[in-house]
Amino acid sequence: MADQGAAMCEQLIKAVNVMMDAETSQIYRLEALKFCEEFKETSAFCVPCGLQLADKAQPAVVRHFGLQILEHVIKFRWNNMQQQEKVQLKECAMQLLSKGTHSILEEESHIKDALSRITVEMIKREWPQHWPDMLKEMEALTSQGEAQTELVMLILLRLAEDVITFQTLPTQRRRDIQHTLTQNMESIFSFMMAILHVNVEDYRKLKSSPGHELKVREYCCAFTLTSRTYECKYIDHLSVTLFALHIQARAHCRVAVATLNTLAGYIDWVSLVYITSGNCHLLEMLCLLLSEPDLQLEAAECLLIAISRKGKLEDRKPFMLLFDDVAIHYILSGAQSADGLAICKKSPESQAVQVVERRYIFLKRLCQVLCALGGQLCSLVGSDVEVEVPANLSKYMEAILAFTTHSSQFLKSSTLATWGSLFRHETLSKEAVVVEMAIKYLRASMINLVKTGFPSRDDNPSCGYSRVDFDSDEDFNLFFNSFRAQQGEVVRIACRIVPLEAFQIAAEWLQYQIASPIDTGDTTSKSAEGLCSLLSPSVVQWDAMTVFMECMIAQIFKNLEEEKLPIDQSMELLQAVLNYETKDPLILSCVLTNVSALFPFVTRRQHFLPQILYKLFKAITFEVGQDNKAPRTRAVKNVRRHACSSIIKICRDYPQFILPCFDMFYNHVKKLFSSDASLTHMEKCSLMEALVLISNQFKDFAKQKAFLDELMASVVAEWTSEEIRHVLSDPAVFLSFVGADQVVTEHSKDTDATGLNRGRLSFCLYAMLGVVKRARWPADLEEAKAGGFVAGYTPAGAPIYRNPCTAHFLVLLPNLLLLIRTHNSLYMPENMARLSETFAKAHEVMDAEKNVVLGLSQHLLDIYDSPVYRTNLERMQGFFTTLYDNCFHVLGSAGQSLQQEFYTISGLAEEINRSAFFSLDHVPDHRLRPMIHILFCHLLQFISCCHPFSHTHVYNIFFPISVILTKMSYCFMLSENFLNKLLRVFLRQLVLSCPQEYYDSLLCPLLGPLFAYMQQRLNVKWQVINQRTSVNGEDEEEEVVCQDSQVTQEMLEEQLVRLLTREVLDLLSVSCISKKVPEPAANKEEIEEEDMMMDSVQTAAPAQPTEELTELGKCLMKHENIYMTLLTLSFTSLSWKDTTNCHRTASMVCWTLLRQVAQSMVVGGNLLPEAVTWFYTSVLRALQVHGQHEVCNSTLSQLAMLIYENLRPRYMELRAVMTQIPNISVEALDQYDHRLMDPNAQKVGDKKRKDQFKKLIAGTVGKALCQQFRKEVHIRNLPSLFKKPKPDKDVLNTEALGLAALFSPENNAL
Repeated sequence: MADQGAAMCEQLIKAVNVMMDAETSQIYRLEALKFCEEFKETSAFCVPCGLQLADKAQPAVVRHFGLQILEHVIKFRWNNMQQQEKVQLKECAMQLLSKGTHSILEEESHIKDALSRITVEMIKREWPQHWPDMLKEMEALTSQGEAQTELVMLILLRLAEDVITFQTLPTQRRRDIQHTLTQNMESIFSFMMAILHVNVEDYRKLKSSPGHELKVREYCCAFTLTSRTYECKYIDHLSVTLFALHIQARAHCRVAVATLNTLAGYIDWVSLVYITSGNCHLLEMLCLLLSEPDLQLEAAECLLIAISRKGKLEDRKPFMLLFDDVAIHYILSGAQSADGLAICKKSPESQAVQVVERRYIFLKRLCQVLCALGGQLCSLVGSDVEVEVPANLSKYMEAILAFTTHSSQFLKSSTLATWGSLFRHETLSKEAVVVEMAIKYLRASMINLVKTGFPSRDDNPSCGYSRVDFDSDEDFNLFFNSFRAQQGEVVRIACRIVPLEAFQIAAEWLQYQIASPIDTGDTTSKSAEGLCSLLSPSVVQWDAMTVFMECMIAQIFKNLEEEKLPIDQSMELLQAVLNYETKDPLILSCVLTNVSALFPFVTRRQHFLPQILYKLFKAITFEVGQDNKAPRTRAVKNVRRHACSSIIKICRDYPQFILPCFDMFYNHVKKLFSSDASLTHMEKCSLMEALVLISNQFKDFAKQKAFLDELMASVVAEWTSEEIRHVLSDPAVFLSFVGADQVVTEHSKDTDATGLNRGRLSFCLYAMLGVVKRARWPADLEEAKAGGFVAGYTPAGAPIYRNPCTAHFLVLLPNLLLLIRTHNSLYMPENMARLSETFAKAHEVMDAEKNVVLGLSQHLLDIYDSPVYRTNLERMQGFFTTLYDNCFHVLGSAGQSLQQEFYTISGLAEEINRSAFFSLDHVPDHRLRPMIHILFCHLLQFISCCHPFSHTHVYNIFFPISVILTKMSYCFMLSENFLNKLLRVFLRQLVLSCPQEYYDSLLCPLLGPLFAYMQQRLNVKWQVINQRTSVNGEDEEEEVVCQDSQVTQEMLEEQLVRLLTREVLDLLSVSCISKKVPEPAANKEEIEEEDMMMDSVQTAAPAQPTEELTELGKCLMKHENIYMTLLTLSFTSLSWKDTTNCHRTASMVCWTLLRQVAQSMVVGGNLLPEAVTWFYTSVLRALQVHGQHEVCNSTLSQLAMLIYENLRPRYMELRAVMTQIPNISVEALDQYDHRLMDPNAQKVGDKKRKDQFKKLIAGTVGKALCQQFRKEVHIRNLPSLFKKPKPDKDVLNTEALGLAALFSPENNAL
C-alpha cells in the first residue's frame, strides 16, 4: 500500500507540473487535469497522498494541490469517514499548522490560505460539540511563532466570514457556531487585542533600534526575498544582527496586519460593548496605529467599520471620545503624512507624477472615518442621550474641510453627505463654528464646482487621482455630473445659514469672471477659430460660477426678509452682466443663465426690464459669424433656445410684471418676423408662446380673442388653404411636397422648395401647439366672469369656461386629423416604395432614441461642436418624428386647455378613430408612442371634467376605444414604447382619478380588453426572448457578420418588452391593489444588532400579505372574463425573465386577486380544479426560473405556501402537483398535510412551518448557471445547543390556567 501511495504521489506531482507548465499543450494539460480530478473523486489514497504532497519540502504548487486534496476530502467525504479517521486527519492538519510551514515571511500566501480553509472546514463540521477545545488549541498555536499566529488569525477571520458574512452553513450549524462565538467573544477579543498589542510594541521597538533605518535602506537595495531562499549579494555590508532585527520586525508587522484584518471581520457584528470597553481602548489603539505607515491602512479600515456601526444611541455614546484632541490629532497627522506620500515622481529624470495607491486608499478610508464620525455626531447631539457639542468641533470641521479641498475629486465627493448633515442639523447648524465653516465651505465650492480632473488630461493636480478612480473621461463626466448635483444641494443648505455672505461670494465671483479675459486654453472649438470648447478654462469657470449663482439666488428669497434683500448690489451686478458682450456661445449661454437667475430682483426695479428684453432678443438671433447659411452648431442653437426659454419663463412667472411692456414686446416680435433674422420655426413659435402668456393677463375674452385672431391669421390661412388640404389628403402628394421621394446628395444645400415646404408644415404645427398650450382663462372665478370667460354652470354649480383660442383650434382640427391619417398611411408598402434611395430609412428609429432605451450616452466633450442633424437623412427623420409628435401634442394640449369645449366636439371619438387608428398594422412601433400619449390626455382630462356630462355620454365616448383595443388583439402592431406611454402617462392617472360611479361604464370596458390584449401580446414577446436565450450558439459562424447589429436590435427589443411588462403589472397593481403599510415598531437604528443577526434568517421571509383590493379591483373581479384575464396575466408573468416584476407581482398581486376569487367562489360557485392547478404550477415554474435569487425565492415560496394552505382542503389536485416535485419526501408531505387538514393536529410556529414547506418544494428551485454543475457540500447538523426539553404532561388538560381559574364559577375566592 505504501508503494502504491508513493507511486501515486509521483504521478500527481508530474500531473501538477504539466498543468502549471506554460509550455504544455492544451491536450496534455486537460489530460493532467482530468487525472487529478478523478483522483480526488475516487482514490482511497487521498489523505496520505495529500499529506505527502503538502510537505513543506515540496514546491509551492505541489503543496497547494496536496492541501486542495485534503480540503476536498473534508468537504465531500467527511460524513462517510469513521470517527478515528476524522480524528487522525484533524491531528495531521494541526501538525501542518504547527510544523508544516516555512517562516512567516517565506511562506506563500496561497499556502496559508489553503491551510486556513482546511481547518475552518473541520471547525464548521465539528465545533463546538465534538471539538470543544478548538479555541484553546488555536491559542496554544500562537505560542509557537509568528507564522502560526498569522495562521490562527486567518482561521478566525475565515470562520467569521463563512458563518456571519456569507452564511455558507445550514441554519442549525450556523446558529450553533455563532452562539458559541458570541459566548466566547470576550476571551476572543481579549486574545486578539493581546496579540495585536504585543506585536505592535515589538515591531515599534525593533523599528526604532539604532541604525535600523539606514541599514534597512541598504538592505532593501541588496536583499531579495524569494520563496524559500535569500539572495544576499551584498550581505557582507550588513551586520547579521541588524539583518535579523529587520526580519523580526517585518514578521511582527505581518502578524499585526493579519490581526487587524481579523478584527475587521468581527467588529462589524459583535456587540458594541466589546468595541467600546475599557474606555474605548480598541479605538484608541487604532487611532495610534494611524501614524504607522505599514499598519495605518488596516487600522483605518477597522476604525471605519467600528464608527459606522448602528445600534442604540446610548451604546454609541462612547464614540464621542474620538472628538478628543488626542484622537483628532492622530487622525490629522495620519492624513497629513499620507497626503505627502500619496504623490511621487515616476522617475528621477521625469517631472511627471503618479499616485501611490496604498497611500491614496488610506486617505479614502480616513476621509470615510471622519464622515462616519460626523454621522455619529449628528445622531447623538440633540437626541435623548444628552450629548454635548464637542469642544473641539472646529478642529474636526477643519479636518473635513481639508478633505473637501483635496485635489482628489473622489475625496471631495465623500465629504458632501457630512456637510449636508451638519448644515441641516437643528442644533449644530446654529453653532457659531458651523456658521463660520459654512462660509469657508462656500468658498471651497468655488473650486470644487469647476469641472477639472479628466483622466486623459494633465492640466490639474486632480488628473492623477482621476486616473486611479476612473477608467475613461466618460466615466469621470458621469461622476462629476452627479457630484455637482450633490454639491448644489449642499450649497443651497449652506446658503440658508449664511444667505448674505453667500450672495457676496457669488457677486465677487461673477464680477471677477466679467473682468477676466477669455482663455480658450489648448482645447479650442472645432467649428470656429478662437472660440472655446467645453474644456476651455474660461468655460469651466463660467459654468461653475453659474451653478453657484442659481443655487444661491433661490435661497436668498426664501431665507431673507424683504427689507434685507441686497437689491442695490444685485442691480449693479445685473447691469454688469447686461453690459457684458461676447461672441462665444458657451460663455453667452452662462451669461443668459445669470440674467435669468437675477431676474427676481428686477421686479423691485422695473426700469431694468427693457434692457433685459433687449439682451434676450439679441441672443435669439445670435450667430457666430456672418455666414447665416452655414449649419449651426449645437452650442449656437442652445444659445438661441436658451434665450427663447428665458423669455417664456419670464412671461410665465411674471406675466403681470411684463404686461406694461406688451406693445413694445409685440412690435419687436413683428419686426423680427418680418426681417431676415433667420429665425427657426421653433424660435418663432416660442416668441408667440410668450405673447400668448402675456395676453392671458388681459383678462378680457374679446380682447384676447382679437389678439389671437391677429396672431394666428397667417397660420389659419396657410393651414386651411386648398393647397395644404390637397397635400395632407394624399400620401403620394405629401411625400413629393416634403421631398422624401427625391434623391439628394450630401453636399447639396437644403434650401430648395421642399425644404421650405417642410418648414411651412412645421411652423403651423408649432404655432398651433404654442397657442393651444398657453391660452388660458383667469384663475380667479370673479375675474373670469368679469372678463367673459364663463359660458355657464354645471348642474353641480361648477363654472364652464371658454378658451379664447377655441375658435382657431376648431378651424385647424380637420386638417390636423387629416395629417395624422396621411402620416399613418406613409407606412403602407406602396408609399414606402415611393421613398427615394436617399430617404429609404427615413421612418426608422433615430439613433438618439435607441441610445435612450439602451442607456447609451453620446460623447459629451465634443457634442457642442456638432451640427444638430448631420445628414439629409437625419434631417428627414427629425422632420417626420417632430411632425408626428407635434400632432398629438396639439391634441393633448387641447384636452387640457379647452376642456369641455374639446370633449363636446361632435363625433370626436369617431374622428380620432378614423385618423389616429388608421392603418395601425403598418405603423412601426416607435411612431405609435405619441398616439397613445394623446389618448392618455384625452381620457385623463375628460375624467377631470366629466361631471357636466351624462352617464351615457361618458360610455359613448370611451366605448369605441375599448372596441379598438379588442380588435387590435389579433395582431401585434402596437409598440412597447407606445404602450409604455399608454400605461404610465394615461391609464395609471385615469385609474387614480376616475370617480367610482364610472368604474362599470368606463374602466371595466376599457381595462378588460386592454389586459387581455396585453397578456396575449407579452406572452408571445417573452416566448420569442426565451427562444433566443435558449439557442446555444447555433450557426455562430454564419451570423458573425451581422452579430453586432443583431445583438443591439435584440437588446433594444428585449429592454422595451421588459419595461412594458413592468408598466402593465404596475397598472394592474394600481388598479386592483391597496397596500397596507404597517407602522414601524421601533427606530431601525436602535434595534439590537445581535438580535438582528440571530434572527436574520427568520426575518428574511415576508410577513403575511396585508394587501387588499381597491374598489376598482372589486368591480373588475365581478366580471368572470376580466378576473380570469387578471389572474392569467399575473401568474404567467411570474415566469418571465424579469426578477423585479416577479418579486413585485408575487408579493403584492397574485394572492390578493386569487384570494378574492376563492372567497367569492365559496358563496357562488367554485374555481375549476384545472385552474387552481395551473395557478399553483405557475408559481412552481417561477421558482424554477427565479429561485436562485434570494428575494424572489422568498416571495414565491410564500405565495406557494399561501395557495397550498388555503386551497388544499378544497382541491385534492394540489397534492398531486406536490408529489411530482423532484426529490420530495412523501412522508414529510403527509405530515404537513395532516397538520393542515386535521384541526386537532398539533400546530407548529410560522417560522417552522415555512421552513418545512420550503424543504418540500426545494426540488423546484432553479439554480444559476454558475451553480448548476457545482458539487453540493453537505454539512450534517450536530446535537443542537438550543434544544428545549418537551413538557412531561399536557398543561392544557391537567392544570387550569390563571385567567381560566380566575373566571371559573367554582372559584369562590372572590
